[in-house]
Amino acid sequence: MSDEPTVNEGPDGGEQAAEARNVKVAPAGDGRLKVTVCAGTACVFAGSLAVHDAFVEEVKAAGLDDRVDVAIIGCHGLCSQGPVAVCSDDTFYGRLKPENVKKVVEEHLRDGVPVEKLMYKDPATGEVVRDWHEIGFYKQQTRIALRNVGVIDPESIEECLARGGYEAARLALTEKTPEWVVQCVTDSGIRGRGGAGFSTGTKWSLAAQSPGDEKYLICNGDEGDPGAFMDASIMEGDPHAVLEGMIIASYAIGAHEGYIYVRAEYPNAVKRLTKAIADAEERGLLGDDIFGAGWRFRVHLKLGAGAFVCGEETALIASIEGFRGMPRTRPPYPAVSGLWGKPTNINNVETLANIPWIVAHGAEAYASYGIDKCRGTKAFSLAGKIVNGGLAEVPMGSTLRHLIFNVGGGVKDGREFKAVQLGGPSGGCLPASLLETTIDYESLAATGAIVGSGGMVVVDDQTCMVDLARFFLDFTQKESCGKCVPCRLGTKRMLEILDRIRAGDGREGDIQTLEELAHYIADGTLCALGGTAPNPVLTTIKYFREEYEAHINERRCPAGRCKALITYYIDPEACTGCTLCAKKCPTGVIAGERKQPHVIDVTNCIKCDTCRQVCKFGAVKVRSGIQTPAAVGGEA
Repeated sequence: MSDEPTVNEGPDGGEQAAEARNVKVAPAGDGRLKVTVCAGTACVFAGSLAVHDAFVEEVKAAGLDDRVDVAIIGCHGLCSQGPVAVCSDDTFYGRLKPENVKKVVEEHLRDGVPVEKLMYKDPATGEVVRDWHEIGFYKQQTRIALRNVGVIDPESIEECLARGGYEAARLALTEKTPEWVVQCVTDSGIRGRGGAGFSTGTKWSLAAQSPGDEKYLICNGDEGDPGAFMDASIMEGDPHAVLEGMIIASYAIGAHEGYIYVRAEYPNAVKRLTKAIADAEERGLLGDDIFGAGWRFRVHLKLGAGAFVCGEETALIASIEGFRGMPRTRPPYPAVSGLWGKPTNINNVETLANIPWIVAHGAEAYASYGIDKCRGTKAFSLAGKIVNGGLAEVPMGSTLRHLIFNVGGGVKDGREFKAVQLGGPSGGCLPASLLETTIDYESLAATGAIVGSGGMVVVDDQTCMVDLARFFLDFTQKESCGKCVPCRLGTKRMLEILDRIRAGDGREGDIQTLEELAHYIADGTLCALGGTAPNPVLTTIKYFREEYEAHINERRCPAGRCKALITYYIDPEACTGCTLCAKKCPTGVIAGERKQPHVIDVTNCIKCDTCRQVCKFGAVKVRSGIQTPAAVGGEA
């Protein structure tokens, strides 16, 4: 990463750095070819299971059963190319359809000639990239938490063990003391990857020192941020890494019972975690006398009902106990009095997935990645108007520009980058002027955003920032548990003001009122989720204040997105009179003779955007501002 001179990327040329980058799917040991089909959530929704079944059928039909294995893998990362299939010779096929599979089987797997027209093409050059390791999206990552995600079959414990799974747990339980484990994690510098960024080693130390024979360990898999799917992908793609991290953590703090709190909306994660727990128990990796070391530890799954607030530690604990998920005041902290009043340690999925690597390779190896007080790597989900949408992991301290443009490939359709919403609904919107900001807890907090769990939504110049702030605030307002007044009512009042502004009814002083309400909420709520709810509004006001002022003072939406503040019209110079827009208009407000320029009756136009979407000549345009004429033809 030549443009990231301040980031320590780990041992130069060493085995540890190579292993962190090596996510290669190797051919089977007996020389058989292998095709792995991504079964991460995004690819499954795109139809990857049908692609997998087609491979099984076509391999059998071609008589290649004795030469080719077909398997599933977790999220391979490049979700925007799904469904994805990867061959053991490193050929990457993206956007596959079941009808494409026969050609791949017959030409590539049977005859040894890759099908170029189905392979990945570099968006910038259009050239086919033969080896998926050379695709820019993958080439510039450093994978530790995601080391096995998209590599192994998540439903095969054998593949996990072949990649060294549970070896770090064996080392810890049979050769090291709990104190050594805590110190190792502390020295690595890893901080909680769930958003708060608290030192994991310190957290473990507090739980270990809390008196009591009965303690609990909880894995927080309730990831609920819009646009975030890091934890889901790890649970789906490498469930055993989470279990191994929990075994090590349980030993370090003295807990014999563990819970994985995962939202029921993650059916693939639930399915694979359930199988992974059963397989680990069958192998003696969970239960009594693990590795013959006399250590016992059991893991239970607790399915959440999808409440965003249950990502907060005390609300999560209440939910496991069978109560409504609502936060409570602290102290006491969970490390002292948590689940059923016992000392409890709670870690995020990604945090726990890092632990086996840290124990196996040493604290120094992990700390060699990253920057200043933020060591190691961080996984991010890249969503929104970005070319390479998907799952990526880079060293802490990388810049936003590097992650968005080098790894993410920049903004889709050649549009201009406008902002990135970082840290989910609790995070902030940062403009292009802050693209050189390094990704670390302190630097991002200084901008008004947060690292959060790693959700990153990129927006282009067609996005209205008032509307975007309203989207995230609407989410947090609906997800408020209602326990405290500042969050329950404060966010509602803020939402009402934003709705008025978008409707063209903004008033002088609205911006100041939003800022005042935001600070009352931040200072008065019980939990961090409520306290950070105003962040999207505060950061959009801070960096895009002129858009708020245009909405309020000029009754105009500069991005042309707020329906009440825009007017559709047809450019007579570009209109060919094809009549397609008139035929598709659901309210019949477009009129004109065939082969003659058409006009839109703006009085009855519902601004559904259908006309602009179907126009093949770019003749339908949007004018920012309220128009009063009964009909608008061209620029009239």
